[in-house]
Amino acid sequence: MKSNWLPVVLSFLIVIIITGKIIVGNQESEKAEKEFAAFVAHEPADTLWTTPWNQYQIPSDTDSGRLIKYGRQLIINTSYYLGTKGVVAQISNGLNCQNCHLGAGTVPFGNNFGKVYDTYPQFKARNNKVVTVYDRINNCLQRSLNGKAMDINCREMKAMYAYLEWVGHKVPGENKKGGTGIMELKYLNRPANPPQGRKVFMAKCQSCHGPNGQGVLNADGTGFTYPPLWGKHSYNDGAGMYRLGDFAGFVKNNMPYGTNYENPKLTDEEAWDVAAFVNSQPRPHKDQSMDWKNISTKPIDYPFGPYADGFTESQHKYGPYQPIKNFKP
Repeated sequence: MKSNWLPVVLSFLIVIIITGKIIVGNQESEKAEKEFAAFVAHEPADTLWTTPWNQYQIPSDTDSGRLIKYGRQLIINTSYYLGTKGVVAQISNGLNCQNCHLGAGTVPFGNNFGKVYDTYPQFKARNNKVVTVYDRINNCLQRSLNGKAMDINCREMKAMYAYLEWVGHKVPGENKKGGTGIMELKYLNRPANPPQGRKVFMAKCQSCHGPNGQGVLNADGTGFTYPPLWGKHSYNDGAGMYRLGDFAGFVKNNMPYGTNYENPKLTDEEAWDVAAFVNSQPRPHKDQSMDWKNISTKPIDYPFGPYADGFTESQHKYGPYQPIKNFKP
């Protein structure tokens, strides 16, 4: 009797082991699914954009479906494919796209992709030209991932494009609703305070990102379980997150991990201050001499001069911003 059960028991154990490996090997995919599940669980208001995730299934048995799925994996596991140990290319710094575009770009106010496909090409003053979806992807690679641009004809670029199209184009009319970017927070009536932000970081951020903001590497060293917020593996000073408004709006609605826009854990003041602290720390520099040729179009919180007003570089970086907004030449 015992010998008859032995093969069954062994088979069961093998299944458990294999399943465990699959789960460990797909931690980033599971994280994206959890982030999306947290979003759909509380049924966002009708005024917010919703992803097609729960309305459309990516086709599995077509070439286009396989390309879309590959694009999604590139967003979730960018470092595995394109990072410092990338299996396809080594053109980025170890971050994943979904570190800044939560839930593979599907979470409201999580810097999602809802408007991307339908609003590009568009003229971008930072680039001084009309920018395509391909350009936007490469801008993220070069700035947020401190890496290099991809050939727009490579399979990886085509896959990312296909995924952005699927996320943003398949729900007619929905793209114009709110929640598709980063929430703009009310300006403080004082400068954002880096020392105060350090206290916020130590109390609410270091448990994931580490006391020195260097993140936590995954088991095989191909990327980060929790991303670094400064240092050589973080976004460079040409990234959108280096602007305090973007960083503050992002963390207010998404951090600490598990937060959503309906139940924020940080006050506006804490969000601004922790943004000031994080962006006062050292990080890679990007040559931005070709950006913003028309200096009057620079955002209020763009931290590098020259400017078309009389305000200092420090005030443009940390605020207070309302006097700058009220300025009329």
